[in-house]
Amino acid sequence: MNTEKSVKERFFHALGFEVVAIGICAPLGTWLLGYSLAHMGLLTLMISLIAMSWNMAFNAMFDWAQRRLDFRRTLWARGVHSVLFETGLLVAVVPLAAWWLGIGLWEAFVLDIGIVLFFLPYTFAFNWIYDHLRAAVIARKNRLSAA
Repeated sequence: MNTEKSVKERFFHALGFEVVAIGICAPLGTWLLGYSLAHMGLLTLMISLIAMSWNMAFNAMFDWAQRRLDFRRTLWARGVHSVLFETGLLVAVVPLAAWWLGIGLWEAFVLDIGIVLFFLPYTFAFNWIYDHLRAAVIARKNRLSAA
């Protein structure tokens, strides 16, 4: 699989990931936590901006590591990818959530664990689907170029 991606493609990948996530998380957070949709929507937007930046940086590092270490994106590699990504995001998001929701760091941490339990399979599935769609688009492009 070709892991070389332009900045434009990395941005598109991260944006797609975050748009779908906001569409799921803002209403779900409103329903589960009892805050207004506007309050949860702004929190998810702030988290999204942090996550999008982290997504682009982390995936660039992951692609670099894949080229340097020459590993395939097996289920194991995708699992490691998801855990490392979410751990980095946790460090940035817990203080923000505690401040925005007016709760303690422990409560924000517990809340974030719940969010991670959603995002681990979401991250895995989104990236798996994205990689397969990307490979199909590249293969089609190559077939059309060869014709």
